[in-house]
Amino acid sequence: MLEIFLVALNPLLILFFCLSIGFILKKANLLPENASKVMAKLELWVFCPALSFSTMAKNFNIDSIGTHLTNIIISSIAITIAILLAIFLSKFFIKEEVYEKYVYQYALAFGNMGYVGDPIILALFGLEGLAYYKITTLPLSIMVYLWGLNILTPKALKKNNFFGSLINAPIIALLLGMIVGITGLGNLLYTTDNFFTDLLSNLGACMGPVAMILAGVTIGSYNVKKMLTNKKAYFVTLLRLIFIPTFIIALMFGLKELLNLILPLNINNNVLILLLIAFAAPLGLNTVVFPEAFGGDTSTGASMAMISHTLCVITLPIMYALATLMFGPVQIF
Repeated sequence: MLEIFLVALNPLLILFFCLSIGFILKKANLLPENASKVMAKLELWVFCPALSFSTMAKNFNIDSIGTHLTNIIISSIAITIAILLAIFLSKFFIKEEVYEKYVYQYALAFGNMGYVGDPIILALFGLEGLAYYKITTLPLSIMVYLWGLNILTPKALKKNNFFGSLINAPIIALLLGMIVGITGLGNLLYTTDNFFTDLLSNLGACMGPVAMILAGVTIGSYNVKKMLTNKKAYFVTLLRLIFIPTFIIALMFGLKELLNLILPLNINNNVLILLLIAFAAPLGLNTVVFPEAFGGDTSTGASMAMISHTLCVITLPIMYALATLMFGPVQIF
């Protein structure tokens, strides 16, 4: 178990130190005021799309569609349960129908499955594993935009067309990569190293470190003492990192076994490990960014972001090690 723990700990420590670098740079006033906005735009428009496209173009193909389909069905059910659970649990933190209640709902429903999850999966399982992860968590990504960002946007500013919010650079790159992969063009493109594939590879490698430096810069903008004294943030963090993922994975294990029993399927435990990392990730920064953009209280989101990103360095490797012992090592994708 110690060996498995250390395997998962290594990429998390790298990300944690990147977060610390961003935090120190912000506290030391070594960055310009618009540094976080510049990094966020680089993530949205360059690094994340590059990684999404290259991952899908290289690894998404007809042979694995059956596996992808069952994984998508299972993850769709998982995120539906997570959202319903988040709505229910948020009532114990905020009883009134105020904006902060939706911050808790988002925090309980979604982990930072992209900026934290992607580099961890890449380090553990390589590009092929990342391709499976991106497709498996596609329903989670869709619900982030369709439901998550919708509840974080004040009613007066919401768009009538929810699907319009799904049109963004990472999703478009993901879909284009899937088209290139399934048509076989990806095999031709990645047969030999070339300028284009090297460019995408190098840009994609920047996503994880820059995202965590951005997280550190964002957290560094707030009063640390005030964040650490927010008692509710600790309860949400425990739910986010331990109890909710455990509950979801247990249910999905039962569902997987049921589907294997009643249908001619052979769904392996890979989907459980992928969903575990997605659901056990620390909460994302949208609970800070959106309240700040709309003049709301950012202290709750900042507290939960700092505490969960710090504690996940220990909790996520432990959760991964326990899951591996229970479900067996991840099979070759």
